[in-house]
Amino acid sequence: MNKLSLIHARDGLKKRKFSSVELVKSCLDQIVKHDKKIHAFLHINSEALSQAQKADVTLPLGGIPVAVKDNFLTIGMPTTASSKVLDEYLPHYESTVTQKLIEAGAIILGKTNMDAWAHGSSTETSDYGSTKNPWNTDYLPGGSSGGSAAAIAADMCTAAIGSETAGSIRQPAAWCGATGFKPTYGRVSRYGVIAMASSTDSPGPITKTVEDAALLTQIIAGHDPFDATTSPLPVPTYSISMHLRAKHLRIGIPKEYLDVMQPEAKKLVLEAVNKLTELGHKVEETSLIHPKYSIGVYTIVQRSEVSSNLARYDGIRYGRDRTYFGDEAKRRIMLGTYALSSGYYDQYYSKAQKLRTLIIQDFHSAFHKYDLLIDPASPGPALKVGATANEPMFGEMQDVLVEPSSIAGLTGVSIPCGFISGLPISFGLIGTQFSESLVLQIANQFQLATNWHLQKPNI
Repeated sequence: MNKLSLIHARDGLKKRKFSSVELVKSCLDQIVKHDKKIHAFLHINSEALSQAQKADVTLPLGGIPVAVKDNFLTIGMPTTASSKVLDEYLPHYESTVTQKLIEAGAIILGKTNMDAWAHGSSTETSDYGSTKNPWNTDYLPGGSSGGSAAAIAADMCTAAIGSETAGSIRQPAAWCGATGFKPTYGRVSRYGVIAMASSTDSPGPITKTVEDAALLTQIIAGHDPFDATTSPLPVPTYSISMHLRAKHLRIGIPKEYLDVMQPEAKKLVLEAVNKLTELGHKVEETSLIHPKYSIGVYTIVQRSEVSSNLARYDGIRYGRDRTYFGDEAKRRIMLGTYALSSGYYDQYYSKAQKLRTLIIQDFHSAFHKYDLLIDPASPGPALKVGATANEPMFGEMQDVLVEPSSIAGLTGVSIPCGFISGLPISFGLIGTQFSESLVLQIANQFQLATNWHLQKPNI
């Protein structure tokens, strides 16, 4: 049962083929069996089975076990953001995302490992030890939502929640062979999510299929009075619109993005593009601002917002003092403080925001011509454990292909399209703001025509 997709698990529960207790127990058994070597979870909900006994399967997610990244506040379970600063911290309120999951009947199975404070793309910066890739435990799962992606790949949960600032959903999903979906910035509330970079943080699902991602997004999306950055636009019914058969869309593939990719990975992405052509879409090469320029923009903007957001962790109101910050957090605080300091604000932060505007305008122009754009989540497959050592820009380099769309606040998806030496490769689609329905629709068409997402690691 733990191998079932969210849609199939929900159908099985409603038809009484099995109970929520059986489903949750199968996931817990998988965690006990494999998580010592994968380390996807930091905390397991001790009440999961008792909550499953009371599950109302008539609800949209009734009785479904969902794993949640450890930067979402949860009452009754610790929330640490994988940092010893917040070791064993128990929140006093629930994040909007987890509250919506609970109201929809989901069982929060536990909290997943991540890069501390979401600073990274490997999960190696976690103060509680790195997560490993279920396809090969000598390799990294990506990050910062590496625990959620690994939990999905290892069938330790039915669905999972992550958050993305610049690739932290799509990149680990790509490295673990899962489906990662980033909604438009402001489509899903950030209330109760430990802030990393407030102008780009976007909660979203990591799942086994696009269909699962659509359902989970349907539950967590929407305006939130507790988050002024959420959009008042109504939320479409993604699960219905996703099954429309759009054909003859114009899809652009930026040549600058392909140039960044490793040759073998590029070959698999182009094969996926050919499949889209077979499905009736017109795909043609186009040109965008080279993604390498987004590295500088993201580095300055993100570090600046990190220095502001982490200033509250002083050990006075809650948590431990600042000596417990890890090296990566200290580096980001120092660089961000420097970029915002008197005499350097105009030279760095202001200039980065101007280039950010140019990137947004470049996408805006592209979407006048194309319905969607191809945007692979990573230049290549997962890298080996230890690859981040002495690489202070590791995350930025691995996320180079998704940083532009993240800093522009766009929506995008990462879906498996092949393997290199037994490690998954994914390609991605991005759409203009609030075009989630179209992105999900075309991604679902691809998955219905292929079986890459059905492949499972031998753990």
